[in-house]
Amino acid sequence: MEPTTGQVIFESNDHAPWPTASLAKMMLMLIVVEKLNDGSLKLTDKVTTSIKAAKMGGSQVYLKEGETFSLDDMMKAVVVHSANDASVAMAEYVGGSTDAFVQMMNQQAAALGLKDTHYYSVHGLPPAPGEQPDVSSAYDLALLARALLKYPQTLQWASIDTAPFRNGTFELRNTNHLIRTYAGCDGLKTGFYDKSGFNVVATAHRNGLRLIAVVLGSPRKDENFDQAADLLSSGFANWQMDEVAKQGVQAGPAVPVTGGTADAIRPVWGADLSLFIKRETPDSAIKLVYDMPESVSAPIATGQKLGTGTVMLNGKPAGSADIVAPVAIAAGGSMVHRFMGLF
Repeated sequence: MEPTTGQVIFESNDHAPWPTASLAKMMLMLIVVEKLNDGSLKLTDKVTTSIKAAKMGGSQVYLKEGETFSLDDMMKAVVVHSANDASVAMAEYVGGSTDAFVQMMNQQAAALGLKDTHYYSVHGLPPAPGEQPDVSSAYDLALLARALLKYPQTLQWASIDTAPFRNGTFELRNTNHLIRTYAGCDGLKTGFYDKSGFNVVATAHRNGLRLIAVVLGSPRKDENFDQAADLLSSGFANWQMDEVAKQGVQAGPAVPVTGGTADAIRPVWGADLSLFIKRETPDSAIKLVYDMPESVSAPIATGQKLGTGTVMLNGKPAGSADIVAPVAIAAGGSMVHRFMGLF
């Protein structure tokens, strides 16, 4: 998947439900980075370990009851080391309890439109007898990765190879081998238990293009990484992100202004506009179409939307961006302004 457009360039069984194992922690990550972004959490917050967190098995950083770490350190343990004890500590800190946090995870999944996903735990460990496994699909996990990539903090954690923990007495080592072996890889998360197999959600950035690869259920160790690397390499070899328009650059012809201190305005792109295309796509297949008024009335504010520019690929819309006013134009005018011509 290309995360800006959400376009999928290869899929196989992409909606098949699959036990997530520790990929469930990606939803914990999303909830935390969103709360960091809105200011309700801070990296310096102190998170205390409960007895429940201290008793967690599987991958862990051996937290002790009452032990306190910064939110930043706890999340490094979650993202880099896939620590189950730190996941419980974080869930309790943010949600009040793991049950409440699981509800938050499922609410967030619904909001993102993850139709193949349901969570029963905050960590993704194998379910106990009578319990259900956390489930998702390759497509849903790609969507979740896409949401995570909107927040720079995600990759600040996910790209860490090794990091000290507990004053350097313990070393966190990233479970995602691709950040060490695949050029441009800077995330994102792994998961494993016997019935789930080896799973990875990987992302890499090369030459202005970012891609997401999801591989679930590999029966052998490292096969998931090899297949994800193959998917990414195929994507980078055959696709590209083509810059069609640049924010602030003139977009289309000047537009007449009525009742203003200038007779016309030269609109500009309000945002960058790029097109995700196959490398062999001919230039003739790409066309810009402008939807602009015949004239605009003053006053006009800086940044005011004047119209829309759409990039067409083989005659079909493939992306659009607002076209805006680069400067303000006040109401009024005089003979002098009319003789000046274009603004």
